[in-house]
Amino acid sequence: MTKNTSRKPTAAELDLLRLIWQTGPATVKEVHQAAIKDRPELSYATVLRLMQVMHTKGLLNRDEEQRSHIYAAAQAQDSLQTNLLKDLIHKAFSGSAKDLVMAALRGHVSKEERAEIQKLLNEEKK
Repeated sequence: MTKNTSRKPTAAELDLLRLIWQTGPATVKEVHQAAIKDRPELSYATVLRLMQVMHTKGLLNRDEEQRSHIYAAAQAQDSLQTNLLKDLIHKAFSGSAKDLVMAALRGHVSKEERAEIQKLLNEEKK
């Protein structure tokens, strides 16, 4: 099977990618152990299957040198998030980043986050 890096991760795949970005390259067992802290019902077989699918989709690289395969994210976190954000802006906001920001600010941002955003904007003006 050829890898298709243009495929977007599902919500479950993003959850596993977040774990791999935090821990670095890991075996399925290590990812499963990290995942069950938040989702104890998640079986090893489910994590294994998801990671195999993610490898096929080009979301994960797999080092097969060891007996236990080591998986690593194929793309850095900020790179994948930027691509997903671009896709969201294009699809949901007709390409307008301003509309995305305005929608986010209308109730999805805490007072602390607003202050942090304002600080960033003030620094950009300097």
